Amino acid sequence: MAKLETVNLDTDLSLFKYGDLEQLPERYRELSEGERTERIAAARDELGDDVVVLGHNYQRREIVDHADFVGDSYQLSQAAADSDAEYVVFAGVTFMAESADIITADDQTVLLPSMEASCPMAGMAEALQVDAAWSTLTEAAGDRDIVPVTYMNSYADLKAFCAEQGGLVCTSSNATSAFEWAFDRGDAVLFLPDKHLGRNTAHDLGLGDATVEWDPWDPESTDAEAVAAADVILWDGYCQVHERFRPDHVEQVRADHPDAQVVVHPECRREVVEAADVVGSTSTIRETVAEADAGETWAIGTEIHLARHLQRWYPDVTVLPLCGDACMDCNAMRQIDPNYLTWLLEELAAGRERNVVEVAPREKELAAVAMERMLDL
Repeated sequence: MAKLETVNLDTDLSLFKYGDLEQLPERYRELSEGERTERIAAARDELGDDVVVLGHNYQRREIVDHADFVGDSYQLSQAAADSDAEYVVFAGVTFMAESADIITADDQTVLLPSMEASCPMAGMAEALQVDAAWSTLTEAAGDRDIVPVTYMNSYADLKAFCAEQGGLVCTSSNATSAFEWAFDRGDAVLFLPDKHLGRNTAHDLGLGDATVEWDPWDPESTDAEAVAAADVILWDGYCQVHERFRPDHVEQVRADHPDAQVVVHPECRREVVEAADVVGSTSTIRETVAEADAGETWAIGTEIHLARHLQRWYPDVTVLPLCGDACMDCNAMRQIDPNYLTWLLEELAAGRERNVVEVAPREKELAAVAMERMLDL
């Protein structure tokens, strides 16, 4: 393979979050699926074991068909770290590629097919907002110690912030353990950026009545002292896909399919979680359908593409999107167009790196600490 020429963005992460993005060359914009498949296969053959392609559960079929691993964000990062591949192509969103860069080896390079794939929820907790809120809340808290906990679905700078302030990272699977860890070390938890996962976790710990929201968009509207006195402070962020689900969707699917069971992600609203039969991460949702008996019906309360994958992967089980035709795909995941994947792989085979995701060294070091604390739970 030719010696690689790095064509990279500035390592200031704000550039690829907000602008200065490379556009897909014109010649790639009208490729048919057949053309893409052939060209991706040819590029993969040339790259061989030097590259691994990761496909998130929420990606469309045309992406996951070319992935070496399909799973949730942290699971995929671990798969990359466990591989010997020099190049990690992450068909996900920016915070996922950042996490992969944090935990993979120094001689592994992470690339994102499109830098426009930026998670809206991660963007709801920007560093400047968090710094300002932290200053206000810790001052109002007085002698009470607040421990920050951030969801994996956040940028590296927020993970680094949590490490600096004595906190950690969590996934949707271990959020309860992360809360317990934080309460062992402090009096209150500030959970960012997903208020629904935070509220559902607090409820699991019997703290449902001890939560309060902090509005980063209008902090003057909130009594800082009252917020700082709560046991669980929820940042007012959310996933646009999961917030769309309502209890009436559960009611409707049960009316239309009396034998149906419902599994939802804990990023859903509290009342949806209460109405479901099973609640869990995308891995839990996959396992639930995989272990279902033939003939069972499961309604899926998460991103629409995972429901479609599950129906293809397990044809003996009836898989329904919880909100039917009204279910949304993830706008950020949609930016990983198969044509972008074709372009990136062909450029890599030609010796040119595109869309390298590289977390700044100090930020990377701190974010790794927050993630290691999670792994030590």
